[in-house]
Amino acid sequence: MPSSRLSVVVTRRLPEPVETRMRELFDVRLSESEDPMPREALAEAMREADILVPTLTDLIDAPLLAGAGERLKLIANYGAGVDHIDVATARQRGILVSNTPGVLTEDTADMAMALILAVARRVPEGMARMREGDWPGWAPEALLGARLSGKRLGVLGMGRIGQALARRARAFGMSVHYHNRRRLHEGLEAPLEATYWESLDQMLARVDVLSVNAPHTPATFHLLNARRLKLLKPSAVIVNTSRGEVIDENALTRMLRAGELAGAGLDVYERGRGVNPRLRELPNVLLLPHMGSATREARLEMGERVLVNMRTFADGHRPPDQVVPSML
Repeated sequence: MPSSRLSVVVTRRLPEPVETRMRELFDVRLSESEDPMPREALAEAMREADILVPTLTDLIDAPLLAGAGERLKLIANYGAGVDHIDVATARQRGILVSNTPGVLTEDTADMAMALILAVARRVPEGMARMREGDWPGWAPEALLGARLSGKRLGVLGMGRIGQALARRARAFGMSVHYHNRRRLHEGLEAPLEATYWESLDQMLARVDVLSVNAPHTPATFHLLNARRLKLLKPSAVIVNTSRGEVIDENALTRMLRAGELAGAGLDVYERGRGVNPRLRELPNVLLLPHMGSATREARLEMGERVLVNMRTFADGHRPPDQVVPSML
């Protein structure tokens, strides 16, 4: 199918170089808005386009897919996560789904490490004192945090990002522990000097810092529920740069308010933009607006991967980053 005949709808504004290249290659309808596309407009786009380029804010569920036009044959997601897309239903309807794996790895691992450092060393509390003019001067007991060297990092989800974080943690002198659906191959595990725990409960009871790097699936929803969160030490720190739904946010908030955890650094939330207001009140919590992959380099590389998937499809081949239900 010649690419000049393919109709493409992009649901949200993308970096200018990415949009311009799409214009050069396809018949593209771009979005003028920084906001998510309304559901009605998304449904219309799916009736008219050959290729849809959505982002993580576009919920493409079974009802929307049921109304998709016969022309729609590829959903080229701008992003690595696809839990907002009903991949199984898309496959049943003959619609391919692709994503952009790998390009976010280093940036998201950087952010996870930044959150660990900031929360363990109580940076948010120090910043608040300086902004409020409430600093009486240096004192031996003021804002004492935790040294990372010698501490145990628990990684929940040892994929690309989890492994990249483990490499950073090792450089800070931390020991690495992890829980995963499957144990890593020895060639990956050995360089990290990582300890595998088949039991998540047993790992949680032993780590000083817990990083959530697991995707959101039916199996991981509230994987860190109230019971499991209580297994963590009161001195433990938890960070999440993956998916908010993995943690029971209400239970986490209650424990932080009760002093049953030392702190938390969150870049994602169970209800998307609907952040628990009680979390905002806590001095030992650092909240970020989903910035894990927010680098210029990552955003451009994401666009390049989308273009590769689109061009490969236009040439009559399977996109190299096709996602199938068995991968989820």
